[in-house]
Amino acid sequence: MTTKRLGLIMNGVTGRMGLNQHLIRSIIAIRDQGGVLLSNGDRMLPDPILIGRDAEKVEKLAKRFNVERWSTDLDKALADKNDTIFFDAATTQARPSLLTKAIEAGKHVYCEKPIATNLEEAIAVLKLANAKGVKHGTVQDKLFLPGLKKLAFLRDSGFFGRMLSVRGEFGYWVFEGGWQEAQRPSWNYRSEDGGGIILDMVCHWRYVLDNLFGEVESISCLGTTDIPERFDEKGKKYTATADDSAYATFRLKGGVIAHINMSWVTRVYRDDLVTFQVDGTHGSAVAGLTDCVIQARQATPRPVWNPDEKRTHDFYADWQKVPENVVYDNGFKEQWEMFIRHVCEDAPYKFTLLEGAKGVQLAECALQSWRERRWIDVAPIKV
Repeated sequence: MTTKRLGLIMNGVTGRMGLNQHLIRSIIAIRDQGGVLLSNGDRMLPDPILIGRDAEKVEKLAKRFNVERWSTDLDKALADKNDTIFFDAATTQARPSLLTKAIEAGKHVYCEKPIATNLEEAIAVLKLANAKGVKHGTVQDKLFLPGLKKLAFLRDSGFFGRMLSVRGEFGYWVFEGGWQEAQRPSWNYRSEDGGGIILDMVCHWRYVLDNLFGEVESISCLGTTDIPERFDEKGKKYTATADDSAYATFRLKGGVIAHINMSWVTRVYRDDLVTFQVDGTHGSAVAGLTDCVIQARQATPRPVWNPDEKRTHDFYADWQKVPENVVYDNGFKEQWEMFIRHVCEDAPYKFTLLEGAKGVQLAECALQSWRERRWIDVAPIKV
């Protein structure tokens, strides 16, 4: 039972997701807990090298978290045989070429989604990884949220009976960047830079729907660009060319119908930034990021429609909270640990680049549906 070093090349950790979820709450947290425990009792202790274009920013970040290694030279880092895994959380447009370079260097690869801006590039990277025999993974973080784990528990227990429908609401107001600083980078609103809420969020909905409610078979989607002008990080006005809201309906295998509204131009009046209501013949559930409430068939009240009288009944009181019987770790960290075990001891792992490609495929189908104003069937991906 020994502690072994695991070299990681981490690209794009100066960005919001790369810094907060992957560096601080995953790799640093894993390092501070003594590494990832393997089935034979050994521990794999991550030793990251931070890669970025801004030397001053990367060096400052390395010092802040007591990371010994940092660089602006990705090629040199990839040439180091002592580093096993390449991780990328930089821009979507650059991801296929970066993953290709890392795979050619013999690295196992793990990355944020989307894995590409189009399906052709996504499949090319997937095929290359398979041909080179490297292990690969894509972040599927929503599946590890406590709220969605509780939905999976309810499904597996038979709580819903026959599942009928799923309704999702996602979004919040992203400031335009003029009178208040925007919470998202400006490239998110330029289609030429790989932006758009459909490409960003439909990738999430693919793995959420596939894994919790049924494989997606077809989609109908409408997107809009509601805020035509925004301000970038330097305060310069620019034209928003990408969609900032979308409304999608999905037909799932098994007959479930799902509908998800997604928007960066909506103000929140619900329990969480994302909520999913699942209705079934035996019960319903509503889940957010962490909490989940249920209403069983036997406890369902008999509402009466009467628009002539003010409503006095508290419908929220008719729901029961799913108890916190399990301690949930950070979802990004949990998936990192799974991938490290996959690399180091060949532990089972399903969230490969193929799953990432499925997300890109569904986003393409959504954009095609919007463009052609019709339902689009989602074909199986053949590799």
